[in-house]
Amino acid sequence: MEQYRVILKGGVVVRHGKSERCDVAVKGKVVERIAANIEPQEGDRVVDCSGLIISAGLVDLHVHLREPGFSSKETIATGTAAAAHGGFTTVCSMPNLAPAPDAVDTLKIQQDIIDRDAVVKVVPYATITKNRYGRELVDFKSLATMVAGFSDDGSGVQDDAVMREAMQAAVETDSIIAAHCEVNALLRKGYIHDGEYAAKHGHRGICSESEWAQIERDIKIAEEVGCRYHVCHISTKESVELIRQAKSRGVKISCETGPHYLTMCDMDIEEDGRFKMNPPIRSAADRDALVEGLKDGTIDVVATDHAPHTAEEKSRGLEFSAMGVVGLETSFAVVYTHLVRKGIISLEKCIEVMAEAPRRIFSLGAGLEEGAAADIAVFDLNAEWDVNPEEFKSAGRATPFKGWHLWGECCLTMVDGEIVYERNK
Repeated sequence: MEQYRVILKGGVVVRHGKSERCDVAVKGKVVERIAANIEPQEGDRVVDCSGLIISAGLVDLHVHLREPGFSSKETIATGTAAAAHGGFTTVCSMPNLAPAPDAVDTLKIQQDIIDRDAVVKVVPYATITKNRYGRELVDFKSLATMVAGFSDDGSGVQDDAVMREAMQAAVETDSIIAAHCEVNALLRKGYIHDGEYAAKHGHRGICSESEWAQIERDIKIAEEVGCRYHVCHISTKESVELIRQAKSRGVKISCETGPHYLTMCDMDIEEDGRFKMNPPIRSAADRDALVEGLKDGTIDVVATDHAPHTAEEKSRGLEFSAMGVVGLETSFAVVYTHLVRKGIISLEKCIEVMAEAPRRIFSLGAGLEEGAAADIAVFDLNAEWDVNPEEFKSAGRATPFKGWHLWGECCLTMVDGEIVYERNK
């Protein structure tokens, strides 16, 4: 049977820091051609992309898909449908699961569900330590080729010697340590940022040092052993400066922050569980430092830390609600509306930090290139919409962006040449 093409026609292709009017022809699973004017042939499907932008599919390095073990919060089916709706073609799933993916057999349980139910590409993390207990390392050699990297996300590795051993194992297997940085001894039962809002409303705060002190420790070890080290969801101005200095010294370090940390501060939160996540939304000074870090390249990636919970788990107010908010379906629009449209970063920079840099750092494919996998997103930058969590494809509904008026909407998402989301269909 002859294989026909899909031609994305008349759009503006954004890649490698440039934007240019191009057509994109997809044949089978790959990008066949990117050129100024591709003439359709008989049988081709032409998708009119006039007035739209075409980019490599977005990549989220930090999502919680909750299967196996917590399917009341999210499933791989609902989570990847949400990803496709948001323009993501690859997501990296965190290992806060039951069983934790700490060995080949436990990882296979998750992988089997991915193979069965995922509509976008899902690359799992393995844990750093067995059961994420922070004590005994997993077998890096048996897992390294099967995972995005190693993370005990949800908790920091408290023991310095264990983290050193993990980084040495990562060097030996050419793997990445993706660290959730948090000093447990400094948490003091806090649950929002230890700042102005907490003081005014009688809440227990989480100090900034609980994050940056462990980043400081990890940088020292990574620098000594030569480990590839990725810092998850940074939220403090001190973290930005530590990473900036480490990069200047040649440390193999990268990092991410989330849309909520770039656009909100603690005085924006309300007495509602949808404003509770870990790390917390911090001060205006922290937010501004994160934006500067994004602009100057200190921060490599925007990732959502998409972390769904049940409605009941998020209904208990700031103190007692579960930590975590959803983000896959709002991420691009929040960044576009509040950073690109305001002239803080360019559209090209937005695509770099949401699609290109995560691929490059974690070796997740070539992006939008002739001969590469046809993992593509098409966005309508003129579309305006209000965030209504009841319309999410994710099973999670808790978002700090509820009710926000946003610009920018995903029209089409293609994975390996197959359209997995199309607006109005």
